[in-house]
Amino acid sequence: MVPGTQRLESQTLRALLQMRELLLRGAFRPGERLREIPLAARLKVSRTPLRLVLDRLEQEGLLAARPTGGFVAAEFTVNDIHDGIEIRGMLEGTAARLAAERLEKPEELEPVRTCLGRIDRLLQRWASGTDALARYITLNEEFHELLLDLAKSPMLRRAVARAVALPFASPNAFILGHAQKKEGREVVMISQMHHRAIVDAIANRETTRAESLAREHSRLARTSLEMVLKDKRAFTQVPGASLIKFPEAV
Repeated sequence: MVPGTQRLESQTLRALLQMRELLLRGAFRPGERLREIPLAARLKVSRTPLRLVLDRLEQEGLLAARPTGGFVAAEFTVNDIHDGIEIRGMLEGTAARLAAERLEKPEELEPVRTCLGRIDRLLQRWASGTDALARYITLNEEFHELLLDLAKSPMLRRAVARAVALPFASPNAFILGHAQKKEGREVVMISQMHHRAIVDAIANRETTRAESLAREHSRLARTSLEMVLKDKRAFTQVPGASLIKFPEAV
């Protein structure tokens, strides 16, 4: 790779991460037009990498293209979020089924069982607040990555990556909304029960059960959404909350 190409890719990646963070922090209102010149100055990049970033964020769904050119910050409804969670559940159900079908030897489950052991230890010394949930988020991401490893399907991995690109569809989307609540540990305990049931089904080569459990597990995100929607302060902790449009009161 030539040095100029490396610099462009580095600039693009840095700008992509910065721009995604700005959107999720609420730096732009839903429907707000993004003007390239001031935005390029804000991100300290030229317009070429900026356009690559904007195209990528449109693919992820965080931006929407204007009919006359350019982009605006996307807007989401609660139904959009429900659909994203449902799609992820379908894909992760497929991952669990494939894992059960393709498991060749019990030793393949050791990494995911180690991850489950770490979550168990975290629950044993749980303290309310963001620190415990932040640690759980890391371990939960690891569990879902290991589940995809067990599926042994690069095609499925790519599909899941696209499905969780929106912040609301990811397994951890609404977890931080429970940070100061007793429900935080309860949600994690239920999630861990699901984790263990999924792994047991895979270990026993129960393909249909593994798929059904993984799909049901994904619906915890929907349960968490309903819980944080009832608490405006908790909801503001959800990345991208400012991009969600709620029905107007009648």
